[in-house]
Amino acid sequence: MNAAPAHVDETRFSSEREAVMWRQQELKDIESLMRQLRFDLVNNQDAQSAKPRLKELKERASADNLMPAFIAGTHGPGSDARPELWEEWERFGAGFHDMEQHIDTLIEAANAGEYRAAAKALSDTGRSCKSCHRQYRYD
Repeated sequence: MNAAPAHVDETRFSSEREAVMWRQQELKDIESLMRQLRFDLVNNQDAQSAKPRLKELKERASADNLMPAFIAGTHGPGSDARPELWEEWERFGAGFHDMEQHIDTLIEAANAGEYRAAAKALSDTGRSCKSCHRQYRYD
């Protein structure tokens, strides 16, 4: 996505508020999914149980899924997003690319049963998320 959607009509959402609420819930769900994967891969070393969650993480944490919900100007009251997100849109998108690479590494390690590498990739994915949050989200 080269530019942030300028208007809700350019997205699948019916209103800016719906987009904000959806992205906030989607990010909470992704955080929960990461915790479940930590349990599967680090605590239980069970790649088989992790497979459906890994597939879901790849789909839900993708730029294609999330970035359309960041309609230009949807910051301020009711939104956790900082206005700098839209000023640095390309950098914001690059953060998704970084996260997607970590997720691919995580999936490869889990599929190979390399639990130490999977744990590192899971941590790297989490750090990628947190890095973006520090830059572009009010806490």
